[in-house]
Amino acid sequence: MAIFNLVSSVAGFIKVRFLIDKAVIDNMVFRFHYRITTAILFVCSILCTANSLIGDPINCIADNSLPGHVINTYCWITSTFTLPHQQGKPVGTHVAHPGVGTYVEGENETRYHSYYQWIPFMLFFQGLLFYIPHWIWKNWEEGKVRMISDGMRGSMIGSKDDRRDRQGRLVQYMLDTLHLHNTYAAGYFLCEALNFINVVGNIFFVDVFLGGAFLKYGTDVVRYSGLNQENRTDPMIVVFPRVTKCTFHKFGPSGSIQKHDALCVLALNVLNEKIYIFLWFWFIFLSVLSGLALLYSTVIVVLPSIRETILKRRFRFGTPTGVSAVVDKTQVGDFLLLHLLGQNMNMVVFGEILDELSRRLNDYMHNNVPTAPSTLEMSPIYPSKEKFPKETEA
Repeated sequence: MAIFNLVSSVAGFIKVRFLIDKAVIDNMVFRFHYRITTAILFVCSILCTANSLIGDPINCIADNSLPGHVINTYCWITSTFTLPHQQGKPVGTHVAHPGVGTYVEGENETRYHSYYQWIPFMLFFQGLLFYIPHWIWKNWEEGKVRMISDGMRGSMIGSKDDRRDRQGRLVQYMLDTLHLHNTYAAGYFLCEALNFINVVGNIFFVDVFLGGAFLKYGTDVVRYSGLNQENRTDPMIVVFPRVTKCTFHKFGPSGSIQKHDALCVLALNVLNEKIYIFLWFWFIFLSVLSGLALLYSTVIVVLPSIRETILKRRFRFGTPTGVSAVVDKTQVGDFLLLHLLGQNMNMVVFGEILDELSRRLNDYMHNNVPTAPSTLEMSPIYPSKEKFPKETEA
């Protein structure tokens, strides 16, 4: 029951974050990293400690001269091993279990398995790694989108005059801080790149942790499922053996050293193999998505025509002169801030803001002085000096 309480707490954490973090400051792929992937890894870490679900993580069989708890503890804290040359042989006639057979010390190659002690810690550490880029971006962003979109997120604002006043404040803020958001955008694109580096790095990190068996783990499992059942070797058993060997030395009655061969059942590996086959497919999927998201951001930076397409199709802002004014007279940082604001607002409200911004950008550039709003009434005190955060030159 305790294990389900811990899993529920992780689910509750995700739910609370969805409710509290109302201002959207990133894209869906970004959220896949710090919300979904982090939660998956934390839950897997908890499940790996769930003795109530799988029983004791290790149980060893030895002769009666060794107490059971002694050999179990010894083999758990040291390591167990399998014999690679015994893999693939018929079970019951040639070997007792896959990879477990006659062993001559010093002559046969052995593959030691000690990773199972560290899997819960590794999964928890990986969960933290996937959260770090979001933590960096959140501290870099400093709640800017939440502050300047306050009162305009979600549904339509009740009063028409109130809506125009808030929209006017936001437009004036964008004009006052024009071309001053490039450092803000650089932080966002840097964290997107960190997401991609992180997921690809985790694939190789796990491969090193599992002794070079993770890179081909998923493809081997898929290939195995299509082979003849009588002539196939389960790659999951090779990486996560259910039965292994352990050697224990002790002194006999006459003072001579006695060697005891034990067979150890690793029940935990039944769960580990499922966790890592899922993580293999998830990491591959997430790395492809992250690569595409990074490519998309790169295209936005270098091609203004893509920004124009986004305004027309994503935000349905279709006035030709208005789109041209916004794209030509703003920089990447300004566009990113507008893009994030558009994700937090009603399309109608955001369309009105873009219309007014494009009109005033034209007037501002032609006259080289700020103009009073015609459609949206401005407050006598500019919010950029009181309410909205000040900007520094990129």
